[in-house]
Amino acid sequence: MDNNSRVISDFIGYLNITPKMLAEAEKTADGKVLIQGVLQRANALNQNKRIYSRELLLREANKFQKKIDEKLSGGELDHPDSPIVNLKNVSHAVRKMWWDGDNLNGVIEVIPTPSGNIVKDLIRSDIQLGVSSRGIGTTKQGNDDSEIVQEDFELLTFDIVSQPSTQGAYLNPMNENVDPKVKDKRDKYNKINEIINYIISNI
Repeated sequence: MDNNSRVISDFIGYLNITPKMLAEAEKTADGKVLIQGVLQRANALNQNKRIYSRELLLREANKFQKKIDEKLSGGELDHPDSPIVNLKNVSHAVRKMWWDGDNLNGVIEVIPTPSGNIVKDLIRSDIQLGVSSRGIGTTKQGNDDSEIVQEDFELLTFDIVSQPSTQGAYLNPMNENVDPKVKDKRDKYNKINEIINYIISNI
């Protein structure tokens, strides 16, 4: 990391998983807690006023896919100030990624480490959590108030956090036995939030 580079952290979206959903996931045969949704968004102004180009995110997603393949895709509970992933704080791992338009989607597994168990306990206590990308690089002032993330950016991982920045992205549990009434409420909630976020971003 050169003298001008810094850790760049950007919230992606909230983990829409309830205590009931967590309990149902843990009752499945393998007991895995899998969550699916948007990991990052290209060409969109987030709440930190940063913009990532699609070309940049595509390049970094391809590099991160190698980490997934090599089982090196762990993330931490809370963003550290360091670009190093501290193994004792790993709470989850990204298991899969794919593109849907400008959205980089993925599957995250909460793993049974001390930090992963804290994540589960927070969910059981009905605490809302979010997922955030972490990388190193530089930004450049855009034409307005925005910051354009530059070509030297390197995507490091995705952490579980509580601070928002990317708008309109949500992660959902992947359990077959999720209550459809809960899903319907969550879908309506997400749609309302997307509309509100769109209005805010265009003021």
